[in-house]
Amino acid sequence: MAFPLVPAHVAGSIFDLTPEALRSAGIRLVLADLDNTLVSYEERLPSPALRRWKEALDAADIRLFVVSNSRKSRRCPDFCAALDIPCVRHAGKPGISGFRRALEETGIPPEAAIMVGDQIFTDIWGANRAGIRAVLVKPIAIGKNPLRAVRYAAETPFRLAGKRRR
Repeated sequence: MAFPLVPAHVAGSIFDLTPEALRSAGIRLVLADLDNTLVSYEERLPSPALRRWKEALDAADIRLFVVSNSRKSRRCPDFCAALDIPCVRHAGKPGISGFRRALEETGIPPEAAIMVGDQIFTDIWGANRAGIRAVLVKPIAIGKNPLRAVRYAAETPFRLAGKRRR
């Protein structure tokens, strides 16, 4: 395995990951972080664009499944119910138990899955440790938390290394 903090691929957003490209790469399962990957921290429901992307995944027979560290009691389950997708919350990323639960629930092997997230030290590191291809996306918004900006800055070398991969 390559260095565990470097993503296999870097994309601008989830919308850059087309169902056609995913299918041609053998992907049948998209595991995704919730906050700042699928939706900003402030949004409570899926956007129309996210709903269309999910429908396109469905049409390509690709499942979407959220793996989130969110500790907010109803945020992840309510969001996922509105999108009609399963989730693992309190996933403990970069630990691998949340990834394994998602794979077990779907019956899809790690080589047919990707993990899409905005953070190197949770999403990418955890996916790489679980043997799942990791795709890093640009955070939707830095938000009002100054520590988040510091964390993203610390991730810059790994983001750049991921961009150099093909």
